[in-house]
Amino acid sequence: MNGEYCSVDEAAIPITDVGFIHADAAYDVVSASRGYIFRLQDHLQRFERSCHSFRLRNPYSAAQTSAILVRLAQLAGTREAYIWWCVTRGAMPEGRERGNPEAYQNCFYAFAIPYLFIADDAMRSRGLDLMVSRQYIRIPGRAVDPAAKNFHWMDMKLALFEARDRGGDFAVLCDADGYLTEAPGANIFLVEAGTIVTPDDGCLEGITRRTTLELAAELGLPARVEPVAAERLRSADEAFITSTAGGIMPVRSVDGVPLGAGGPGTETVRLHNLYWDKRWRGWLGTPVEFRC
Repeated sequence: MNGEYCSVDEAAIPITDVGFIHADAAYDVVSASRGYIFRLQDHLQRFERSCHSFRLRNPYSAAQTSAILVRLAQLAGTREAYIWWCVTRGAMPEGRERGNPEAYQNCFYAFAIPYLFIADDAMRSRGLDLMVSRQYIRIPGRAVDPAAKNFHWMDMKLALFEARDRGGDFAVLCDADGYLTEAPGANIFLVEAGTIVTPDDGCLEGITRRTTLELAAELGLPARVEPVAAERLRSADEAFITSTAGGIMPVRSVDGVPLGAGGPGTETVRLHNLYWDKRWRGWLGTPVEFRC
């Protein structure tokens, strides 16, 4: 917290920080597997773009931020880690200065905990039951830039609650025109006749999303990034979601209708297995040195 290290249960932020009051912050997440932080530099670059989009200033350089995140993993002592960090706007100045981004002292917070999945073991093994939200749409990009990782999650959280109310595991949101955007904390992919497809707009430019497209090329799978109407997801051969918190996770049904054979699809499994095989071997990883 702003240069101080402590245990997670002792961590706190000032209640007047507008990161808390107004969701005024940018954040990012990396994961470590077998002691290697995956694509750390890519995440740091995305984080800087997010800060720029929201007119925030990271108090630390990219190199300093990298060192902090590695140190957190060392202190947590876990080789399988979920490492989160953010820059908040800080406390609000008085009067007209509240509209001046230079008048705020931006703050830095970060933590490392054991790695977590947004889908549990059973859900990942059988495939997720996904629901396309009927009640909510993704916040439009002209309101909050979805490519900048942010705290504006109420649309996604309410869609997730809606999915659970309807008997599903997870949700995906569309934009106002009925095109798929993203799931809560995850990008969406579908497979049509051996080609993987993912939305081109209204979603975070996920690092796991990028990785999936690279792995598809390695496997010789055609891939397209384009507008995707929700109806295409319901009729797809396969589908999966991607996230730092879980990697590549299969979908078995959409709105109660099974996809394919009703379990993890063949291409999804191939991508999933290659992803973890390469990660476990330290692919694109920054090593964390642990004391024995």
